[in-house]
Amino acid sequence: MVAVLVIEDDDRIRLSLSLALEDEGYAVYTAATAEEGLLRQRREPADTVLVDLMLPGIDGFQCIRELRRDDDVPIVVVSAREDTHDIVAALEAGADDYLVKPVAVKELSARLRALRRRARTGPATPAGHQDLGDLKVRAQAGEVLLHGQPLALTRTEFRLLCELAGHAGQVLSRQQLLERVWEYDFGDERLVDVHVGRLRQKIEDDPANPQRLVTVRGLGYKMPR
Repeated sequence: MVAVLVIEDDDRIRLSLSLALEDEGYAVYTAATAEEGLLRQRREPADTVLVDLMLPGIDGFQCIRELRRDDDVPIVVVSAREDTHDIVAALEAGADDYLVKPVAVKELSARLRALRRRARTGPATPAGHQDLGDLKVRAQAGEVLLHGQPLALTRTEFRLLCELAGHAGQVLSRQQLLERVWEYDFGDERLVDVHVGRLRQKIEDDPANPQRLVTVRGLGYKMPR
């Protein structure tokens, strides 16, 4: 049974999420603070973690960073904060997805299933061996080399890079990337933009002037051949 850890300080929301997820077939663990959640995850790792941002003590942003430092567990933010700055900051901290309260349980469950599929499988469209100048993508081997040195990428960054590299020279829209990398037929396109930005920090010599992963205004992103 897939286990989900819910880190939420509001008793009613924590209980309602727990009951709803249990009805969907998940084993649910809960924590009212980030400190409690981090300790529980280290002792008894869940398959996915849901995190609120407005937590007492350590806030949700730091909680995400701490979780991401330990492992690559899928992390979904469930928060009432819907400002773009908060969404971007949470994703940059290491979250894989972001949902705004109140949450439709069926949508949450669909996103959790997609996250688990991505965790079990490799890139949606394997890139094979792609040599893009000094950037070498080895999808089957699960490695990326830049100037001959291996890069440390998250699972989502790796899938995104493989999808783009596998279609080098072609423009992929944000919606196409959502469908192929995140396996969502819905969702916030900011997910794509933030992860592209994070990926550029790792693969570009000058992230402010990207050459390997470029924006095609009004259309999407592409990697030149």
